[in-house]
This record gives sequence, structure tokens and C-alpha cells, in this order.
Amino acid sequence: METILHALLLGIVEGLTEFLPVSSTGHLILLGDLLGFQGPPGKTFEIVIQLGAILAVCVVYWRRLSGAAIGMFTNDRDMFFVRNILIGFLPAMLVGVVAYKHIRALLDSPIIVAIALVVGGVVILVLERVNKHPRFHAVEDFPVSLSVKIGLFQCLAMVPGVSRSGATIMGALLVGADRKAAAEFSFFLAIPTMLGATAYSLYKNWSELSFDNMGLIALGFAAAFIAALVVVRAAIGLILRYGFTPFAWYRIVFGGAMLVFLLGR
Repeated sequence: METILHALLLGIVEGLTEFLPVSSTGHLILLGDLLGFQGPPGKTFEIVIQLGAILAVCVVYWRRLSGAAIGMFTNDRDMFFVRNILIGFLPAMLVGVVAYKHIRALLDSPIIVAIALVVGGVVILVLERVNKHPRFHAVEDFPVSLSVKIGLFQCLAMVPGVSRSGATIMGALLVGADRKAAAEFSFFLAIPTMLGATAYSLYKNWSELSFDNMGLIALGFAAAFIAALVVVRAAIGLILRYGFTPFAWYRIVFGGAMLVFLLGR
């Protein structure tokens, strides 16, 4: 029963945090440390719950994604949409293959995660104040150079606790995107980025994969999918209404509390 609860909890946390600027990886690391478990059953479970979160974005934005895939050969805006997503993905793909494993090996610790959460929260508060005159209001309108810059910002998320969505959203705000376009670009960019990371992880860890606990894996997948579905459907409306400030303060409070706990333990 305890293992079932762990699988369910990890799936829910992955789904709730993957597309918000709060760091899903950081939450899973801190949760594992706080509760004293690493989550069942290893690499296979980690890969599958990420796929559940990706599926949620594909379901919510199915019409837009399928329309762009069909129309990119005949419609300029569809072509620009696909182009910008692929270009934004390239920096993370290139840097990830070369350096991700080494970065995680050096920085994968709960204390680093807690510090990154706090620092990221402060950065979000600052950027929310300076981004008063956005110039780009749709993903299709991003120039190539802007997509490259946002892709480079995404590479910062290789540091545990920074947050992939946080890095891309804040990077997009910094270079001139409005809140809605920044958030949507982060959602869409997650699809090739996470699929690429999943494929690479499958390739590197094939010998360690096991589907012996299919029930737990399926539970984690379903929990991540449902939680992410709720978040993705609600996120744009919440962001347009409240901005990113609530996420910033959440990062600061949660990261600060975890840092005090870890240092005092």
C-alpha cells in the first residue's frame, strides 16, 4: 500500500508541477528526500510519468497542434509556429547530449534544489516588474532569433530546481513575449524537449528498464496525465489574471522552508 501511495503521489506531483514555473524535478527530489523514498520503480517509472504529462498538453492543444502539422506546408503562420518550436528545442538537445549528465551529477542534491527554487522565485518577481511592454503576442510571431534565445534559457533548467517551464517562460518575458505567448511557447516546447529527453534516457538506460511493476507504472502515468490536464487547462487563465507572482512567492516560501529543514537536519 505504501508503494502504491508513493507512485500515486509522484505522478500527481509530476503532473501538477511540470508546466508551472516551480520545477517538477526539484519537487520530486525534495519529496523523495523529505519522505525518505526515491519512488518506484526506477527509470521506467520516471520516463512513463513524464509521458503522461506530455500527453496532457497534446490533448488540450490537439486542434492547434494537428492544424499546424497539416498546414505547415501551405500556411505561413503554421510553418512559423512549427519552425519556432523546433528551433527553440535545438539548444537543449545539443547541450543536453553533451553536458546534462555531468551537470546533474554535480548539482543533483536537495540543498541545491532548495537554493535554486528561492533564487528562481526572486528572478520571477524582478522580471514581472520589468516586462511592461511586450512586443510579441503569439508563438507564430516570434522571429528566429527570439526562439533561439528562449531555447538557450531553457538550458538553465538542467540545474535541478530551476524549472524548465520557469526558464522558458521567464526567458520569453525577458526578450519581449507577453505572458500568454510565453506560457504557451513553454507548453509547446515541452513536447519535443521531453520526448527527446525520454528517447535519450531510454537509449542510455535500456538495460535498467523494467516493466515488472506495470500496475504502479500505469498508476503513475494516469496520475501525471490527469494532474497535468487540469493544470494545462487552467494555467493560461490563472496566469493572465494573476501573473507569475504567486508562483514566485510559492518558490521562495517552499524553497526557503526546505532549505531551513535540510540545513538544520
